[in-house]
Amino acid sequence: MRDNRPAYWRQRQAREALGAAGEVAGASLIAPPRRSARPDRFFTVHLGFTAADLASARELAVGYAEALSLLRPEVALGASALSPAEAWQRAERLFCGASGPDGERCVDVAGHPGFHHAPGPGGLGWGDGDQPAIRDH
Repeated sequence: MRDNRPAYWRQRQAREALGAAGEVAGASLIAPPRRSARPDRFFTVHLGFTAADLASARELAVGYAEALSLLRPEVALGASALSPAEAWQRAERLFCGASGPDGERCVDVAGHPGFHHAPGPGGLGWGDGDQPAIRDH
């Protein structure tokens, strides 16, 4: 009677139903999933903080984003944005994000002068740099 518990009973029934096919090496009773797994999706976290004005808020937000990306490398630094708490639809990008020749993105602050820079120490620089525009007189 001890082996008539439901779990053993189901296992015994499955083995009897499979017969010799259950003895085949590598045979599995579990079928593969019918649909493929969903790809990872992009999510946003909103962090609230106070600042005196937009310029100081932008500076603090850049610092928070850079610090968080050091602690958690999976954080998409280029996707960081800043907005007033009451107007999230007016979000502005914190980082440049310009595309480089090898597919990397510029991680300098938005509106920076000079070359664009890839992430990491010694990252690739590209662009026109600090060259003044040549004008014909």
